[in-house]
Amino acid sequence: MTADSGETMSAEAVARLASLRQSIDNIDAALIHLLAERFKCTQQVGVLKAENEMPASDPDREKRQVARLRALAEQADLDPAFAEKWF
Repeated sequence: MTADSGETMSAEAVARLASLRQSIDNIDAALIHLLAERFKCTQQVGVLKAENEMPASDPDREKRQVARLRALAEQADLDPAFAEKWF
């Protein structure tokens, strides 16, 4: 059996790799669904703000969100700068 690189791998390693890749695929699918749900919510916020003549942006909220996301990233052992770029 071979890995993507062409090196010979044990059956156990091949099975473990397949399992890890399946986990990644499942997480990717969940992320896509969560991002779609988040996008729907942000669209609703935009409509609500427009209907009520509210400012489109809220710099104070944005600052709080960035701080919250960076803290969550640190707690999850994820680079806070990476997490901040996502949002």
